[in-house]
Amino acid sequence: MIASDGGRFGGNWPRGRTIRTLRLGVVLAVLMLVVVTIVVLVQRGGPPTREDLLEQAHLIGKQDLRIGVKNDHPGMALYDPKTRTYSGFDIDIAYMIAGDLGFRPSQVRFLPIETEDRARMQARDADGRFVTVDMVVATFSITEERERLPTVSFSAPYLRTEQTVMTRQDVEPAESMSDFSGMRMCTTATSTSTGPAAEAKVRLVSRNSMKKCADGLLSGEFDAVTSDAAILAGFVKQYPGRLRLHDVGLDTLESYGVNTGGNDALTKLVNLSLYQSRNDPRDRRWEDAFDRNLAAEQQAAGIQQVAISEQPPVEKVEIRQWPWERDRTVGAGTFAAPAAVPVPPAAVTAAGARRGPDGR
Repeated sequence: MIASDGGRFGGNWPRGRTIRTLRLGVVLAVLMLVVVTIVVLVQRGGPPTREDLLEQAHLIGKQDLRIGVKNDHPGMALYDPKTRTYSGFDIDIAYMIAGDLGFRPSQVRFLPIETEDRARMQARDADGRFVTVDMVVATFSITEERERLPTVSFSAPYLRTEQTVMTRQDVEPAESMSDFSGMRMCTTATSTSTGPAAEAKVRLVSRNSMKKCADGLLSGEFDAVTSDAAILAGFVKQYPGRLRLHDVGLDTLESYGVNTGGNDALTKLVNLSLYQSRNDPRDRRWEDAFDRNLAAEQQAAGIQQVAISEQPPVEKVEIRQWPWERDRTVGAGTFAAPAAVPVPPAAVTAAGARRGPDGR
């Protein structure tokens, strides 16, 4: 009896259990090594994560996001000194992108930027000095010539429109640019509209802001203004019964992009945001921005289409995600543009730094 009990408790059974435990431990160790190896290989050879891109774009730890915008384009980007807020389609898109990058509305700092300074990423700070912004969202048309500049790197297009002509209301409807031959026509410096106007042999005059062109048209200094329909429609709506647009049959499509100034990682992040808003049926931020700003101008624009009411296609940005992350939104805190967010004092000063008789 004693011998049999000793065989039960002190014999081979504990030894067999130990062997099985050791085997299980070896298997688990091998599996763990395989998993670790796969993770390392994926991290080294696969696409970057969103966090990788944020770090490469130098956005980790940033307290604010500086965005160069226009401040005198009603419907696209307009600064209201009474409420100290910006509004317009470009502003809504800028808030959308900033939110997907993880910035709250109060962390977004809008700085006015002139047309000729968009490629250089240079806006004005509170002291009137030039300062480099993180990105430019300012009706900036994508062209091959601009893309060759070292300080220009465009995102995918976020809006498509076309060139048009604006005159006073009493001018008969025109059907081509040549109908304005010999007239004094205003446009902004470095605008893509200068080409068609020059070919039509108009007397082209350049100003550094579209508001100066619109004011000159209203005062009789100019006979017409040429620019993009998405820009000029806002002025027609702002001055009802005084201005009109002419569909002159220009077939050149103007596609607006975000300039990230050569920051490739930031370009990918912007495209990631645009891809989300374009392809997620639950995401209506782009559509809401269009309806709120540009669709509201179509009646005033008449037969001239203000802009295409569908967000342009965006190529998918490859980022590394685990399966359980793929249903999450792009950003850390996706949000729609706020109805009215006061501009920080520094930005307010900057917005008024270059104001002149025309109110800029």
